[in-house]
This record gives sequence, C-alpha cells and structure tokens, in this order.
Amino acid sequence: MEQVVILGTGPAGLTAALYTARADLNPLVIEGLEPGGQLTTTTEVENFPGFVDGIMGPELMDIMRRQAERFGARYQFGLVESVEFKPGAHTLVLEGGETITAATVIISTGASAKYIGLESEQKLIGRGVTSCATCDGAFYRNQPIAVVGGGDSAMEEALFLTRFTSDITLIHRRDQFRASKIMADRVMNHDKIKIRWDTVVEEVLGVDQNEVTGLRLRNVKTDAVDEIEIKGLFVAIGHQPNTKPFVGQIDMDDVGYIKATNTRTNVEGVFAAGDVQDAVYRQAITAAGSGCMAALEAERYLESHG
Repeated sequence: MEQVVILGTGPAGLTAALYTARADLNPLVIEGLEPGGQLTTTTEVENFPGFVDGIMGPELMDIMRRQAERFGARYQFGLVESVEFKPGAHTLVLEGGETITAATVIISTGASAKYIGLESEQKLIGRGVTSCATCDGAFYRNQPIAVVGGGDSAMEEALFLTRFTSDITLIHRRDQFRASKIMADRVMNHDKIKIRWDTVVEEVLGVDQNEVTGLRLRNVKTDAVDEIEIKGLFVAIGHQPNTKPFVGQIDMDDVGYIKATNTRTNVEGVFAAGDVQDAVYRQAITAAGSGCMAALEAERYLESHG
C-alpha cells in the first residue's frame, strides 16, 4: 500500500509532492492528460515569487517537478477512472484497470477553464488567448483587448483589466448579463468598457502570425459580421473542476468543487488542494500554498494513525 498518492501535477500537486517526499513518505504522483497543469499552456509567468524577470510556465513546472523528484517523488502517467474512499485503504482505479491502494490521497486535479471551442482559439491559447486576467492582464498595457462572458467572472475580469488599458470590448451572446446587478452596473457605467450585445466570436484572427490580431464577430440576431482589432482575448465563461471520478465519494458543491477545510475533506485521509477546491483565487501561488497544507495534513494524519 502506498503511504501517499497525489493526483495531479500542477503547482498544488508538485508542492505536495515536494513536502511529502522531504518527509520520507515516498509519494506516488499520478499524472493526467496535462502534466504540469494549466501553467504549461501559458507563456511568461511574472507573478510567481522568486523570479525577478519572470519565467515561462512550462519551465516553472519542470523545475517544480524535478525539485520534488530530487527528494524521492515518483511519477506515473495515468487517468483515474474511479475511486473507493475508505479510511485506511483508499482504492484508485486507473484507465486500463490498474488498481492502487493508498493510506492517504491528495486530490490536486485542478479545474479546467471553459473556452469557446473554436479551432483558432485553441491554437492561440497562451499566445494572446487566456482565461486569467489576474495572470496576464499586465502584458496588455495600453493595447486593445476583449473579454467574452456575461457572468460575474466576466465582469470582474473586465473591471480588473481597466487598470491596464482603456480599450476593452466586452462580448456577450445575449442582450442582458446574467451577472449580479451591482457588477453589471459597474461594467455598463465604466467609460473604458464597450459592450457588444447579442454577439459571438466566430474566429480569433492571427493564427498565421502566431499571435492574436483581432476577432471576427457575428450578431446573433441580424447575422451581421464584422471584425475588430485586439491584442488579447480573455475568455471568462467559467471553470469546471476536474472531479468527475470522485462523484459520490466525497462532498462537493453544486458546481463540482470539492469541499475542504484546511484541505481536509469529509473523508479521513483524503485531502484536496489547488483549483479543485478553490473557486475564488485560482492562482499558481495559492495552489502551491494549499499543496503544502495538504502535504502537512497528510503527514500528520499518517503519524496519528501509526
């Protein structure tokens, strides 16, 4: 039986791996389809402490991976298909049928940003298309940008981006926002934000240049098509926590985020860290911090249970 199994290799998972490895717990880290998490789809990261000149997302994750490996963390590629959480012996079933039993499990499978689904959009993620204004807004100082969405998250993104530019286009497919009234009013009354109602993005322009240069838009009521010039597209249509294999085995909220107190879940010996239990901050540094917390909690749990 494994002492610690960590699911996910984003900042939360790799920090948990580092701490549990240094505690001589010989953690097994299960990598999914996106080793390194969302940071591997970004370019320069400027807001992770310790890197004065910034660092590329994939490079940061590689450093964190190797640091944990140095102390004995083990890595195995696999997709968790189902779990059975029973205190003392948690069972994980991987795709292909392999079964792993663990005394403690740290779930750090993250949350995936929802995107529009356009081929051109997918090709430019990390090259002008992003889902995080807090992470990337500063790269677009005094440049035209667009935000897609109509909920509170989109309002927050648009308002945050006014710190950097006065040319923001907010694109929404309907003729009214689903955001709270106070947030919607702030956006509609802001002189730096232009709103395009009843509009969808048909294509993100700039694939040939390997950077975003504009958008092709379509009015859903008139079918009129036009193009606008932008340098950055912020997609704010929500996140989906990667918790499908854990449904019915652990407490979650209505969206699917795992409920955790100081990373402890309602199941003894199962902990959750990073975006999989954080619907508010969703930053690399907060994920890493919660990964540390989960590791310490797992270590204390193992000590208290012999």
